[in-house]
Amino acid sequence: MSFSTEVKNELARVTGSHNCCAAAELAALIRMGGAMSIGGNANLGINFSSENAAVTRKALGLIKGYSNVKTEVVVTRGRRLKKNNTYHVRVVPSPGVNQLLTDLGIMRDGSLNVLSDRAILRKACCRRAYLRGAFLGAGSVNRPEGSYHLELVTGNVDLAKSLVQVMKSLGLPGRMTDRKDDYIVYLKDGNAITTFLQLIGAHNALLTFENVRVVKDMRNQVNRLVNCETANLQKTVNAAVRQVDSIKLIVEKLGLDKLPPPLREVAEARLAYPEATLSELVEALDGRIGKSGINHRLRKLGEIAQSLEARRPETEMDKQ
Repeated sequence: MSFSTEVKNELARVTGSHNCCAAAELAALIRMGGAMSIGGNANLGINFSSENAAVTRKALGLIKGYSNVKTEVVVTRGRRLKKNNTYHVRVVPSPGVNQLLTDLGIMRDGSLNVLSDRAILRKACCRRAYLRGAFLGAGSVNRPEGSYHLELVTGNVDLAKSLVQVMKSLGLPGRMTDRKDDYIVYLKDGNAITTFLQLIGAHNALLTFENVRVVKDMRNQVNRLVNCETANLQKTVNAAVRQVDSIKLIVEKLGLDKLPPPLREVAEARLAYPEATLSELVEALDGRIGKSGINHRLRKLGEIAQSLEARRPETEMDKQ
């Protein structure tokens, strides 16, 4: 079962405490997952489809609870590879459907209202219910183990813009894009998705999302720290190898006894502890020299080695 299905199954059990919220949720459900049909005497009907049985029951219950219209339920089996069932709710065309659509704001002055549901979204509770219906109708959300992504899909650009406005009115950073013939309203921020789940009433899904998110963020933080420590360790090892090579060259070409005592002391300590950090070299020298002092003398030894390297006599191969 996908995470989206788990969220929808939970939302299907959420009931609004006010009739206005039920109307807003039903309006969004019909707009996102329904289609209009025309019967005799120009009466309208509603066809709602979903692959989720719980969502279909929710839509049927909202329709029955809001209006006494005749409904039919049909189940079809898909012909594709997964062969999922699709559940269809058909509201038979009748004058009652026209009145229902008018009450929901989908019809206005005898014609379809395709622009805005602003009239039924004055209250914050209704806007939350509207987003719940939109998600039930055509929403999806990734599992938190992967990338954070929640989206609402519609073929109506005006409805997509309206959903973005509803999100922003509730403090959500909703954005819109297009994909082929559809318009996608999406959230990609983990905090925004948890807020969305809270607003629409998916509290169990919210807890699951947050638990996984905390573990994921903690793992990422540990990985960053480990990578940083590994990089620092590698830099220390590389620097120590270069310093030891420089001192060995000085031993070969000049001899440590020709170095000033401060440089000779640090050179001998580095040869004795080739893998030690600067802090460990400080301890090896009984704290007589600090880290900056040791680092300065090691750089000086490197410069001496470079000058000796530059003065190497040409070989027969170099002359060629």
